[in-house]
Amino acid sequence: MKQSLMRIFRRMAAHYGPTHWWPGDTPFEIAVGAILTQNTAWSNVEKAIANLKRDGLLHPHRLAAASDAALEAAVRPSGYFRQKARRVRHFAGHLCDRYGGAMARMARRPLDELRAELLALNGIGPETADDILLYACGKPVFVVDAYTRRIFSRHGLVPHDIGYERLRAFFETHLAPPDLHLYKEYHGLIVWTGKDFCRKHPQCAGCPLQPLLRAGEPILSP
Repeated sequence: MKQSLMRIFRRMAAHYGPTHWWPGDTPFEIAVGAILTQNTAWSNVEKAIANLKRDGLLHPHRLAAASDAALEAAVRPSGYFRQKARRVRHFAGHLCDRYGGAMARMARRPLDELRAELLALNGIGPETADDILLYACGKPVFVVDAYTRRIFSRHGLVPHDIGYERLRAFFETHLAPPDLHLYKEYHGLIVWTGKDFCRKHPQCAGCPLQPLLRAGEPILSP
């Protein structure tokens, strides 16, 4: 199975080159972006991040202390702006209260303990927690998402209805030993391939993974 997964990785990497995913100037910016990207396109998150930078709010203490009006206005482009304003403020407040606002201090916690801590925060589910762990904290956890499920079920490697934790375990088991760089690049390539080709209605022509489908035909699973 590892050979199959690496064959897929190499084809995507040859098509796209290095992704340098996740975009962000600081670990805190990456963590905020992971929260804001829930249920929206990354282009909308970029606008919200630009607003936070413009307003001087992309710092844990300043974000935690910002007024509701200022924070909601800044994150409005990301959608569900009141809910997301509460979530990023809660994360920033937790970071300030427990770690003095230092992402590096938070990142020193053991992976399993820090993952449980993040999952206990309001509005942070498994995918968001793993985004923060991998890209902001440098922890070797494999992030999976809807694109991951769609691509790998269409290629017959996992069931189309596989749950998050089972899918994450599938990758971490077959891509052992853990490799931080591989995990980051693999997820970034999955995002780009899913966005460009493996959509709800697949655009298989030109997809780097199209030759790996059975007889070159698309598999129209969910």
